[in-house]
Amino acid sequence: MNNVLIMALTIGDTNDMALSLIKLENYIKSKGATPIGPLIQKTEYNVTDEGKLDIKITLMRQANNFIHNVEAPYTMESVLRVKDCLYARYTGPEEKLKFAYDKINVTAFEEGIELGNTSYTVFVDKQDDNIVADVFVEKKTNE
Repeated sequence: MNNVLIMALTIGDTNDMALSLIKLENYIKSKGATPIGPLIQKTEYNVTDEGKLDIKITLMRQANNFIHNVEAPYTMESVLRVKDCLYARYTGPEEKLKFAYDKINVTAFEEGIELGNTSYTVFVDKQDDNIVADVFVEKKTNE
C-alpha cells in the first residue's frame, strides 16, 4: 500500500473507534488529500513481564497523496508492505468476525505454522448487517 496514514489508539480510544476513524479521515481531508481504499485495523499483542496482556490497536487508511509534516498522533508511511501471512476472507455479521481468526489459528495448528503476534483486518465492505473483511495474521519470524 502507498501513502498510508497511521493512528495508534490507546485502550480507552478503542471504545469510540468510529469517532477515531472520522478524525483520521478528516485529518486526511484537512491536508488536501482524499481517503482511498478500505479501513485497516492492525492489532498487536504481547505478554508483559508481569503476565498481563498488552494490546496495541492501530488504524490505517490510504490517501491519494503523501501527506508531509504529519502531526501527532498520526504518522505517514509512503509504502507499507506486510509479508508472510495467513489469510482468511470473512463475510457475515461483524460480531462473528472472530471466526476468521479461528480459521487461521486452526489452519496454522494443522500445518505446524507458528503465528506471530500481529494481525491486520481490512474492512472491505459493509452490506446491510454484514461485513466483508480480509484478515491477515503474520507468521512468526525467527529473529
